[in-house]
Amino acid sequence: MSFANITLFGVCFSPMALMLGASWMLVVILRRIADRFGLLRYVWHPALFIFAVYMIVLSSMVLFVAFRGGSW
Repeated sequence: MSFANITLFGVCFSPMALMLGASWMLVVILRRIADRFGLLRYVWHPALFIFAVYMIVLSSMVLFVAFRGGSW
């Protein structure tokens, strides 16, 4: 498992920073879908639920990249 730094337009980024941003965008999309169908009305604490979903998405993304064996 090796994560290599990524250079975009002369700026060096950590792969973790890119995964944080990508997982946040995915959670925003999932949150809008949940809002559209009214699913957040059924959870006890919506902000805590969204944070938990964010952690699940981020952890899954990190594990996928780590076990894929490649670097971004």
